Amino acid sequence: MFTALLETTANTTQSGGWLLMLVQLLPIVLIVVVMYFILIRPQRKRDKEMQKMRNSLQVGDEVTTSGGIIGRVVSLREDTVVIETGSDRSKIRIKRWAIQSNETLHDEEA
Repeated sequence: MFTALLETTANTTQSGGWLLMLVQLLPIVLIVVVMYFILIRPQRKRDKEMQKMRNSLQVGDEVTTSGGIIGRVVSLREDTVVIETGSDRSKIRIKRWAIQSNETLHDEEA
């Protein structure tokens, strides 16, 4: 596929048809632009929202980890969180990036 594109581009440039070459490359450029708006941009938005949620954790929040462990936040450090889980109140230290969701709703301060 790429060799055919290169041959076509080379033939087009030799005959002086820059406009024809642009028309042939336009679908590829459009595909890249569409992929950016459909795939990359929404993923970045979700990543920013997830990072905001992880940075706004408070002691007492009920969280779910990416491994499915549900617990209550006991203490917060820079990049780790200690959660308490189970009936025997086992404490587990996890990385902030492992927190998947915060089940506690807080009133947002304006």
